[in-house]
Amino acid sequence: MGDSSRAALAFTLEKDFSPDLAFDATRADVLVTVRARADDASAAGSPTPGAEVFIMDRSLSMAGLGKLDEAKRAICAAIDALRDGTLLGIVAGHHEATVVYPPDGRLVRVDAARKQEAKAHVAAQLSAGGTAIGTWLERARQLFETSTPAGTVRHAVLYTDGKDEHESPAELDAVLAACADRFTCDARGLGEDWNYRELHRITEALHGTAAAVIDIADLTQDFVHLVEQAQSIVVPRVYLGVRIHEKLALGFVRQTRPVQADLTPRPADRGEEIHIPLGAWSPGVRQYQISLRFPFGALPVDEQLHAAHLTLHSEPPDGQGRVPCAAVEPLVLRRRSHPAFQIPVSSDFTRVETERELGMAMRACADAHQQEDRARADQELRLALRLAEELGDEQRLRLLRAVADTASDGRVVVRPDVSRGAMQRLGLDSTRTGPPPADAVEQAVPAATGEGPDACPNCSAPLVSRAAHYCEQCGHRLDGGRAGTVG
Repeated sequence: MGDSSRAALAFTLEKDFSPDLAFDATRADVLVTVRARADDASAAGSPTPGAEVFIMDRSLSMAGLGKLDEAKRAICAAIDALRDGTLLGIVAGHHEATVVYPPDGRLVRVDAARKQEAKAHVAAQLSAGGTAIGTWLERARQLFETSTPAGTVRHAVLYTDGKDEHESPAELDAVLAACADRFTCDARGLGEDWNYRELHRITEALHGTAAAVIDIADLTQDFVHLVEQAQSIVVPRVYLGVRIHEKLALGFVRQTRPVQADLTPRPADRGEEIHIPLGAWSPGVRQYQISLRFPFGALPVDEQLHAAHLTLHSEPPDGQGRVPCAAVEPLVLRRRSHPAFQIPVSSDFTRVETERELGMAMRACADAHQQEDRARADQELRLALRLAEELGDEQRLRLLRAVADTASDGRVVVRPDVSRGAMQRLGLDSTRTGPPPADAVEQAVPAATGEGPDACPNCSAPLVSRAAHYCEQCGHRLDGGRAGTVG
């Protein structure tokens, strides 16, 4: 028998930070790169047990344009792609949610016969009613909680063609809090009438991916791909462990690569190790930014301080507890005594900040266009294009150029005939960063310079730099843009 507590992936944790702090510093930031690779034992072993729940939007709006029929085809193809032995459940929702398979309301292990049964139940669904996505997710949570053994990868796929109009944002947030760290969920916006910010909220809380499927014929291929990706997951849950010195506090934790997401946990007592969920893992690389805060003068001068210790924990194959899966990395800082001491900023930090502002500009453009504020949408588009060109971010440049046109005065503007779906995609894909270019280390993104304010005029939070375009805290536009905030 092997060690049932050992993680099935080999994890390493790498940190990038400046050990020196300016005399007047009140924050310290570290970039953490987590790498996971399959070791020889896990590569040769059995796949991690999996449970899959498909969440169908069967609201009345799905009746139009053949959307429900296409969604049924996509789910049936995804069911066929499941490995035999996978636990399966199907939830169909409108303003309420129903478990349509299995009939007894508990997940069932699939084989060829049960796949046929499940597809028959999918085909029988009819469109009716409104949209309350939180009720769908809550029903999926109940399925997972009552029907999955320990150590199982719990994954859901959700699609919707509309806005979450039959529950309040607070109701959805409460459900997301209950579902967080219970299962992962990928979400898809079908057509053009959904809200990209709602999908962001869902996938950020549940560590999934969000994407636009504007052409409904693309849904089948996408769903099959999502199932194949889910079946490559090896470790159901991984956590970033952060233990902070009593003189400091946690400001925020963000995933910065391959998708931007706010992972900041609820406040914890100082001195205790905070476990921050990082979702389910297959072999791959992700990057995070941790920001620590402290009052001016709180740290000793010219003395080394063990500010924090970082490590990783994972759910072992037997599902019992959490076990360390990477070496502990100390974060040692020293506050310099000379006020004029210059602290160099790494090119990767500069790039991460520019990528964050690019995402904010793309969302601001999408929001302004939706509000029919064309002048602001044009302004945000020009800023986004400039930042994407600075970064050499070809993926987001393609998205931006697809919605751009050149006006008679030579300035770039949003295309007058751009579709709502294209702008929803712009907002949704604004968080995708992907890997940096291969030459990013040698050709660093230029550090921002400027003569702007030190603090946000809207919320008074200190700014990352005087050249910032948006407040990091509240999203307020700073550099002469029209009034507005963006998250």
